[in-house]
Amino acid sequence: MTSYRALGASSLQVFPLALGGNVFGWTADEAASFAVLDAYTAAGGNFVDTADSYSSWIPGNEGGESETLIGAWLKSRGRRDDVVVATKVGGHPAYKGLSPDNVKKAAEASLRRLGTDHIDLYYTHFDDESVPVEDIVTALDELVKAGHVREIAASNISPERLKASLDFSEREGLARYVALQPHYNLVSRDTYEGALLDTAADAGLAAVPYFALASGFLTGKYRPGTEVESARAGSAAAHLDTERGREVLAALDAVAREQEAEIATVALAWLAARPTVVAPIASARTVEQLPALLAVADLRLTDDQMARLTEASA
Repeated sequence: MTSYRALGASSLQVFPLALGGNVFGWTADEAASFAVLDAYTAAGGNFVDTADSYSSWIPGNEGGESETLIGAWLKSRGRRDDVVVATKVGGHPAYKGLSPDNVKKAAEASLRRLGTDHIDLYYTHFDDESVPVEDIVTALDELVKAGHVREIAASNISPERLKASLDFSEREGLARYVALQPHYNLVSRDTYEGALLDTAADAGLAAVPYFALASGFLTGKYRPGTEVESARAGSAAAHLDTERGREVLAALDAVAREQEAEIATVALAWLAARPTVVAPIASARTVEQLPALLAVADLRLTDDQMARLTEASA
């Protein structure tokens, strides 16, 4: 039986690995996307993460391609009530920023693409410091009261703005962030650890880290002298040039041998066991990439293994 985790103080229960939808409509076409979604949910997965901007960076795309594919899959499989759908506002080329009017219009567009009447978890994708947090939270609260959004969350936000948002929600009795999506993994710890993690922990927020596998570096497929065909190969391979990257890879190799597990599974298991983390996000463009990701649900590292990985990544 799959063990689900509570998403912060919300009523949402999620699989300990969120399936990233950034590849849908980018490196995975409709058939591949549907196959990955089928395999993920068949294994007990129920937490799909996307954004209204995916994949606007591809020539010819407008943004929203990932949401459209997920919506088509939900409709064709009749799985809407089985899946926690998370999407984001603020990055779509036609709906940039977090002004109240933009938040409302972007949410309406996401609902249309997803083919649903509600979004389970709605993130502010990038904080918009030109808009007071009071206006952002109020706009999100209106979506919740209208039944269009179940829970709200934040990503790419400063500790100060996050705390101000939480304080305003508490003071006014409005919808409150239940989760935070930080950039966090074994080779990028200072992007979350410190004031941001402390703020999330104090508020009881659930962390759902993105770049959990450092664009593929933490799968172990990037080695000196090897070439990997991937849209993200450049950023991933760059970690080989750092002492931290090489030490983390060596530690992952050792722990993976001890656990008889895939390197990616070990990297995700370390992340899943860190304070506040509920479900790392990882994407798969093929079904064959999924087993190593899904295995995080059952892998428990020893205290010694956790300590060695933490030391190597310091």
